[in-house]
Amino acid sequence: MTTDIPDPSAVTRRVGLFPGAGSEARFTTPATGDERRMLAGFLTAQRATLELKCAGLRGELATASVEPSTLSLLGLVRHVTDVERRWFRRAIAGQDAPNLYSTPDNPEGDFDDAAAADPAAVWAAWRAEAEFADQLLAGAADLDVTGRDAWRGTVSLRWVVIHMIEEYARHNGHADLLRERIDGTVGV
Repeated sequence: MTTDIPDPSAVTRRVGLFPGAGSEARFTTPATGDERRMLAGFLTAQRATLELKCAGLRGELATASVEPSTLSLLGLVRHVTDVERRWFRRAIAGQDAPNLYSTPDNPEGDFDDAAAADPAAVWAAWRAEAEFADQLLAGAADLDVTGRDAWRGTVSLRWVVIHMIEEYARHNGHADLLRERIDGTVGV
């Protein structure tokens, strides 16, 4: 029986491209302490990762995708803006805050319409949603505060924060591939 052994140069071609622990804020999330602090730290790190993956790009933010997908970096930012808005503003805070980019008539508008978007306005909206979420998380009595969502029913703030970390982590994987396709950048 033969075993396919990967070429060692292929396996290690990315070694050395990744920043070391402590070299930037994304890698200084608390490893001990209370749950709220740790969850907030991981959410902040995931947001910073998405922002870093988009750094230094202009038009490519909205136009670079891998057909047939319309997924782009700016589309990802628009998407997570709507997702933050849904969970923190609507579900937990109970606000009447419709999505900014997707609608019932255009459910993929966050991605499909990104090419026509103003990147500065998209980033400003994303930052506003992140700031609202951070303030809500910091000011909540505890992580057991609940809200309502049409899809999930009753959700706790804990669940929402964990879901947002998962949402960013998944989409940061997409952003890895998109960024590498745009200009070859890896390891951010």
